[in-house]
Amino acid sequence: MVLEELAQEQLAAVNTQAMRLTKKLDGWSRAAISRRLAEQVVNGTGVMSAVVRVYEELRAAPGQVIPIADIQVVNRKEVSIKGTITQLWKPSNPSIAQVGLIEDESGRTKFTSWKASDAPWMEEGEQVCIHGAAKNWYNGRVSIALTGWSTVHFPERDQWWE
Repeated sequence: MVLEELAQEQLAAVNTQAMRLTKKLDGWSRAAISRRLAEQVVNGTGVMSAVVRVYEELRAAPGQVIPIADIQVVNRKEVSIKGTITQLWKPSNPSIAQVGLIEDESGRTKFTSWKASDAPWMEEGEQVCIHGAAKNWYNGRVSIALTGWSTVHFPERDQWWE
């Protein structure tokens, strides 16, 4: 096992940093983060450099909710984001159910919800979490499209009982 190959002080540093990263990386266990950090350190990377590498890797991993500003830099076709619907406008095509802007503290992007995706209706000002949206490029700008494989969650709607 990789953790057994670390010196005591390296193991302590890896575990400390893994606990810290667990708070920043939703959905990743401390054990998974520790293992990835330990692999980097065993291969000769310093602990702090390993922390940066592992954080960047896991933050942008498939299925992870990423900041909207990062959509253009992640190297995959589908993304998951969370933000607020800030503007909706009339679709230019009858195959489009909704089109508008979604934004978070990092940026904003256009979204298109195709009728065939059968996605739930979204309202301006509503916070949404979109999983598995297709990443598109048009005129040098990145946008997302909801497909039949995309899912939409409404954090505020989902907590109606609180």
